[in-house]
Amino acid sequence: MPPGLTIRAATSADLPDVVRCVAAAYAMYVERIGRPPAPMTADYEALVGRGVVRVAEDERGLAGLVVAWPEAGHLFIENVAVWPERQGEGIGSRLLDDCEAQARELGLGELRLYTNEAMTENLAYYPRRGFVEIGRRVEDGFRRVYFSKQLNG
Repeated sequence: MPPGLTIRAATSADLPDVVRCVAAAYAMYVERIGRPPAPMTADYEALVGRGVVRVAEDERGLAGLVVAWPEAGHLFIENVAVWPERQGEGIGSRLLDDCEAQARELGLGELRLYTNEAMTENLAYYPRRGFVEIGRRVEDGFRRVYFSKQLNG
């Protein structure tokens, strides 16, 4: 895990970096999917305003972010994005750990998320993090794979 990495709620001042980080993190998938992935077209100003965006930062600046909010019985993770040049440093894992802590704090016993079927790296990554595939479906023209992680204690 990167030393000195902190995670906090995003503010409006983070908005330009948030948008650039998401664009960079998902750019490689545009060709695979045939159009920009859903996170690239999200309204981050509204999401930051709702308080559902958390950023990971260190002395080098914003390293990544997560968009997540509570739903009935679980914390739903809409998006995890890390700058491409920072991937492999453990930033995504730290963001997911933060989501687990947030879920526990809210008394929620489960994390849920989805990824696109074409994002094969994610299909391998999430099971290594304890997530189990719970379904596949097409929504808004995207072929989504849904995952769940049960939290113990």
